[in-house]
Amino acid sequence: MKLLLVGARGLVGREVLRLALLDARVSHVAAPVRKALPPHPKLDAPLVDFDRLPADASWWQADAVICTLGTTMKAAGTRQLFRRVDHDYPLAVARLALAAGTRTYALNSAAGANAASRIFYNRVKGELERDLEALGFDSLTHVRPGLIGGERDEVRTGEGAALRILRVLGPVLPRRWRINPVHRIAGALLEAAIAAAPGVHVVASERLL
Repeated sequence: MKLLLVGARGLVGREVLRLALLDARVSHVAAPVRKALPPHPKLDAPLVDFDRLPADASWWQADAVICTLGTTMKAAGTRQLFRRVDHDYPLAVARLALAAGTRTYALNSAAGANAASRIFYNRVKGELERDLEALGFDSLTHVRPGLIGGERDEVRTGEGAALRILRVLGPVLPRRWRINPVHRIAGALLEAAIAAAPGVHVVASERLL
């Protein structure tokens, strides 16, 4: 299959890319990025500006999209910029891919995603899920991890402290509160893209342990 991956430089995206390049079922990965990726025979990684995505690019035509785009309020600086990265970019990718005939989309969302939430982060994630569902993909999967276990490029102080606490308490906590290893999240996204099960599906955090 031909896979379109957006967000390939992030924690989850890097792992999706690693798994996809190793998977014999995946013949080609297109991963548009802001900064260059290491070359690979199965990889096409065009440099793009996500504010000006090329509508006529051939790589929009794929068997499935996996979206792992996302940022933090600290990195974004404002709610407006956070929403642009976590809502507007993934939705723009979805529309362009769908217009090119790509009918399957797998999203790395969040455990608290809820369009009616009073928490800004959860509300943005929920609004994206809602807006993606309105587009009419044949197969749409929302993977909803909680705290993600893995080595990030950037330091997230609060998240790091929470991860340390949860690693200690993990065995006695409810499954939905435990750390989700990055390879399990990436694996769920890749399998959802390959399986392309009809309809809308949710993979909850307790299934990512």
